[in-house]
Amino acid sequence: MRGIFLDAGSELGDLFLTVRRAGDPEVAVNRAEDVAPETLPALLAGYDFVLNDHTPMPTAWMARCTGLKHVIFLGTGARSYMNPEELAELGITVHIIRGYGDTAVAEHAIALMWAAARGLAAMDRGVRAGGWPRTEGMQLTGKTLGLLGFGGIAAEVARIAHGSGMKVIAWNRTPKTAAGVTFVGLEDLLAQSHVLSVHLLLNDETRGLLSAERIARLRPGVLLVNTARGAVIDEAAMIAALRSGQIGHAALDVFETEPLPAGNALAGLENVTLSAHSAFRTPEAGENLLRMALDIAVTLAG
Repeated sequence: MRGIFLDAGSELGDLFLTVRRAGDPEVAVNRAEDVAPETLPALLAGYDFVLNDHTPMPTAWMARCTGLKHVIFLGTGARSYMNPEELAELGITVHIIRGYGDTAVAEHAIALMWAAARGLAAMDRGVRAGGWPRTEGMQLTGKTLGLLGFGGIAAEVARIAHGSGMKVIAWNRTPKTAAGVTFVGLEDLLAQSHVLSVHLLLNDETRGLLSAERIARLRPGVLLVNTARGAVIDEAAMIAALRSGQIGHAALDVFETEPLPAGNALAGLENVTLSAHSAFRTPEAGENLLRMALDIAVTLAG
């Protein structure tokens, strides 16, 4: 089998070469950062599988990619870039990769939580501008951290939060248990959390799950952290709640539209801390991700 890394760029392209092993299938490396959908049929011609980091794959264009059998998406959020069911009807199987960056994403979520609690981004902006803003922060020891969804990343967040003296509660769509974590109903999670951290995959059931109605049930002044997918939250309702103070601060790594469009209201709010969908970006997570992708390719090659 022959494959292509569709959108490696320079950084991932270099890292990919370091994790390859003898016996791996042949994989061409396309070092483009951005790939236009209309170029996919030509780029993917002659390949059995493709590694995709962030390239949209509209079904109409993928239908012209005859011969392609597998898409190995580098992460869990394939649905943000393609429709796996529609691709399956074309004979293309979409594979996702879980667990490669649980610790990296969890550490970023914790960093966002602390930054939100102490207003670090606002103070940084003010000091750089020549001011001396001294914000009143939230002391997190003894506070309740609510986890919306509980997989590997949330489990790591819980582990770190316990070390900070926080009480951890969680809601998951299917029953789970974990040491030191109290599982509660969704309504209790919303009402009790001083900090709410989102850890849900995006699908038809979770899209917009944190709706205007549910945001209204949050503890007033809650800190909201999202390192999962932007579309899990109703963005317009979140912005309204930030303006009213229902949400005290939002610390966000993901957005409905990425990159964040110029003029988006989130960028103009002082009670928002932003990062650029980078929670998973550590060398350790990158190596894990690319090696796991190649292991899938090895399995496909039989």
